[in-house]
Amino acid sequence: MQQKSEPGPVRKSPKLKRMGLHERAAARMRTMIIRGELPPGSQTQETKLSKAFGVSRTPLREAMKLLAAEGLIELRPNRSPRIADIAIEDISELFEALAGIERLAAELAAERATERDLARLRTLQTRMEGHHRNGRLDEYFAINGEIHNIIVRMARNTPLREAHETLISRAERARYLALGADKRWSNSVDEHANILAALEARDSAAAGRLLGAHVRQTGTALLEVLALPKPKQTAA
Repeated sequence: MQQKSEPGPVRKSPKLKRMGLHERAAARMRTMIIRGELPPGSQTQETKLSKAFGVSRTPLREAMKLLAAEGLIELRPNRSPRIADIAIEDISELFEALAGIERLAAELAAERATERDLARLRTLQTRMEGHHRNGRLDEYFAINGEIHNIIVRMARNTPLREAHETLISRAERARYLALGADKRWSNSVDEHANILAALEARDSAAAGRLLGAHVRQTGTALLEVLALPKPKQTAA
């Protein structure tokens, strides 16, 4: 019997390759902004960033356009882009909107989540609690965000998910900063455990109420942090 020949590797077009470069650069830069490695108000240094990311200036500038659309970078005519400040006056409205979206998502998720969905959340909760015990804030933060995104996807409502994606990138810096507040990190762990318990119990009202309150409290914690005198920064 004649053996069928396997298809050769799919070649990526230059356009797709460029898209991948600027998206990867945007992801790297987004993480640096969220974690404060590129502080608010600082100017971007294209030469330094291009070298660090291993890309030319063209995909780097495309990456900055993506981040500008997310409110993380300010593009200025005839001047270097700068890292956007955290606008205190916008924090309350931003977290109010996120709280409403995630509250509805949790209500729907309690009704629509599969057992596999809930098992995934339980695994992530266990890992997140381990990172908290070991003081690994960056690892904790990554899983925390994944849990929020999974709950929204569990609602199985496309317009709701799209609305959440539009706002969440604007809130990531704020969420990371708020977790550094006294007691907020420990409180966040406990709140997540209660939210998961409500989802597992299929208690739609409780899940929505708890997640909405959790998101609002994060916004409140951030406002408290921003109101404090700025201490000297230490390494994470």
